[in-house]
Amino acid sequence: MESPHVIKGTDAMDSLLSAAKKLADKGGIRDEIVSGIYGVSADICRDAVTYKDQKKLASTYKLDSIVTSKIWGFPIMLAGLGLVFWITIAGANYPSGWLASFFGWIEGYLTSGFEAVNAPAWLHGVLVLGLYRGTSWVISVMLPPMMIFFPVFALLENFGYLPRVAFNMDRLFKKSGGHGKQALTMSMGFGCNAAAILSTRIIESPRERMLAILTNNFVPCNGRWPTLILLSSLFMVGGAAAGALRTLSTALVLMGIVLIGIIVTLTVSWVMSKTALRGVPTHYTLELPPYRRPQIWKTILISSKEKSLNVLTRAIVVAAPAGILTWILGNVMVGGDSVLNHMAAFFDPFANLLGLDGFIIMAFILGLPANEIVLPILLMGYMSSGAMVDIDGLGGIKDIFLSHGWTWLTALNMMLFSLLHYPCGTTLINIYKETRSMKWAVLSAVIPLGIAIAVTFAVAQAARLFGWV
Repeated sequence: MESPHVIKGTDAMDSLLSAAKKLADKGGIRDEIVSGIYGVSADICRDAVTYKDQKKLASTYKLDSIVTSKIWGFPIMLAGLGLVFWITIAGANYPSGWLASFFGWIEGYLTSGFEAVNAPAWLHGVLVLGLYRGTSWVISVMLPPMMIFFPVFALLENFGYLPRVAFNMDRLFKKSGGHGKQALTMSMGFGCNAAAILSTRIIESPRERMLAILTNNFVPCNGRWPTLILLSSLFMVGGAAAGALRTLSTALVLMGIVLIGIIVTLTVSWVMSKTALRGVPTHYTLELPPYRRPQIWKTILISSKEKSLNVLTRAIVVAAPAGILTWILGNVMVGGDSVLNHMAAFFDPFANLLGLDGFIIMAFILGLPANEIVLPILLMGYMSSGAMVDIDGLGGIKDIFLSHGWTWLTALNMMLFSLLHYPCGTTLINIYKETRSMKWAVLSAVIPLGIAIAVTFAVAQAARLFGWV
């Protein structure tokens, strides 16, 4: 005698095939067919599948009804992201300072060694003040945040929450002409935009994958976090704030910056889907995995090795030559002034329209290989020291900015420009490799740059018009 479950399963499968055939006969599109199949599959699961742990299944449904709801889904998502930022900022401050001090201690011995062998000053400048100091800066500011940020995100993924984030974001991306899986690639961009470009392979539609590639840059990568964290802490947080309150306020400011990036991502996706990348959004069929207890130590070790150290290695490889170039530009004199200062003077009139100055624009241009070196290049230009400077050794860094005419507007617009401007060199190379098109590689740089200029110009002119600065 046949099992009743088998009969039900067979009947349901016949119904499934019948439903798919009817949809196909009526000219139903793939999305409708897929929805019909999944609907009947759900009936099969209810009628013909016996679950060993009914309590666990019920708790999963109950938790999903909260974290994926239209009311609580987004607040929980933003609160979780804010918590990740807070943990990263609070946990990375002291290790960054320790690493900077350690590298400074080594630099002292390196300098003594060069002096002992009577090495020429230019050789010491290129190798120690340019190559070594630039590289040590990248390590000290990048390694601690990455060793916290990547494992925390990996734990959320291991727990099963990130697919719920993609489910929530699917509604927004679909309205903007994009794809729900873009939320997953966007999450990857928080660590490294170059790696996020490779992760867009999970999007099957070429049109929607191109949208993800063009807009992924609007998520702040790890190389931009030092600039965003420092400036938000110095200029966007009240002077009375201290300790945990300052950390919390900085995290909230960063949340605002991230939200701006998300809004720009959705806006650009909508505009491109109506113009150069017209098309109908495809249906996003996402199987939500069960919640699992994270394998904490295994997850931390794997994410540290495969993400943190790999990204750090890439940053060092591209930052080291940039450090040498910056030292050379700061020490080659033309007409009694360094090439670095001549570059800043050339860009100054244009930069003033954006609420910035020539040194900031120059720093972003020289920082193309790696966003991590934008801030030390800027400080080097301000100090006219001809060498990379260590932010932790300055103490009065805010006074240095103020002495060069900085206001809250300068800090805000540098943060916005850092968020919105063109991707780093490695990301652009990855875009070219993935698209096999120089046109899209160029557009992926021109579109963000145009938006960064337009946004900072609008903010600067509005602030001056209303007399806020």
